[in-house]
Amino acid sequence: MRVIRIGKLWLAAGCLALLAVGLLIGFIVAVLGFRQVGNLLEVIAIIRSDYIEDVSPGQLVDGAAKGIVESLGDPYSIYLEPRTYRHLKDQIRGSFGGLGIVVGLKEDHLTVIKPFPNTPAGRAGMKAGDVITKINEEQTEGLDLETAVNLMRGPVGTEVTLTVMRTGSGPLEITLRREEINVPSVEGRLLPEKVGYIAISQFSEKTPGELDRMVSDLKTQGMRALILDLRDNPGGELHAAVKVADYFVPRGPVVYVDFKRGRDEVHNADSYRLSLPLVVLVNEYSASASEIVAAAIKETGSGSVVGTRTYGKGMVQSVYPLKNGAGLKLTTARYLTPKKNDINEKGVEPDVLVEQPKDGEGDRQLTVAQESLMRRLQNEEPVVKQAAGG
Repeated sequence: MRVIRIGKLWLAAGCLALLAVGLLIGFIVAVLGFRQVGNLLEVIAIIRSDYIEDVSPGQLVDGAAKGIVESLGDPYSIYLEPRTYRHLKDQIRGSFGGLGIVVGLKEDHLTVIKPFPNTPAGRAGMKAGDVITKINEEQTEGLDLETAVNLMRGPVGTEVTLTVMRTGSGPLEITLRREEINVPSVEGRLLPEKVGYIAISQFSEKTPGELDRMVSDLKTQGMRALILDLRDNPGGELHAAVKVADYFVPRGPVVYVDFKRGRDEVHNADSYRLSLPLVVLVNEYSASASEIVAAAIKETGSGSVVGTRTYGKGMVQSVYPLKNGAGLKLTTARYLTPKKNDINEKGVEPDVLVEQPKDGEGDRQLTVAQESLMRRLQNEEPVVKQAAGG
């Protein structure tokens, strides 16, 4: 009797499993259509029977999921295989060390924008322009910037190996030990005619406080106008960007977050603002949060934007854990400017178009910004609004 009962239980479990599989297949067919599902199953069957190497079902599922996400044509939506997603979660938890570099995407390559001295990257001799092709065993091709940065972070004292391509040499493997990085994201100084200069390299939770201290210091020195340099700034935290914009724009919207489903968000500036003549410097590597700040300043008439068109990253991503241990990073919203313009793949157009010299000599964009503010201070003419030569 016991054997019969166990047999009945297994039979019932098998029936339930078949029913579940049948319902799943029925759902997929209803969503995708019989022909598309048939094609997918046919490809899997052919690979399983005829491909020269053995392939596990898990590998095929991962490949199919990755292909589905890639078919969206969205560089920021990615399927994170279990190993990558597990590593990413490890880096996001707890307190972390870093390497001391600012990175960005240049021509879709993860590129070092700026290494800081006396940091692991600086001491190892990493240079601006180095292209990072691998982070440990993870290829960077296809990774969005935020994921790549998180993979480079980790607990203080742990190591990470970067594979780097550098002009004039072959691949270099550089192993770095993570440290607590205290390099400020805000740097500044007073230029001639008491024009303040503040550069923000990226937006972190510390950036608004650093900006507050820098502005106070420059005001104490008699600052009469300001250049805000957001060139090569890859972005960062949204709330930090909103607080920075709040320094320069009047009360009202700084940015809208437009979701497909649910209520949209609006982030507002309060009534306080720094009422000084202002020029913002941007280039093609100013992205995401830096574009939010530049667009808010431009559209509210709070300052003039000088440089070249920005990168055009105006999308918001959410990360979803999947049952097989993988993860899905999916674009779920877009940033809209105060005038509800969509900057994704369009960027922010400068008021004053200024190309940098190709020979790398001099900083023409900074010079144009200084000259326009000095004319403003001397009451000769308002800040320039037409294109300047490159």
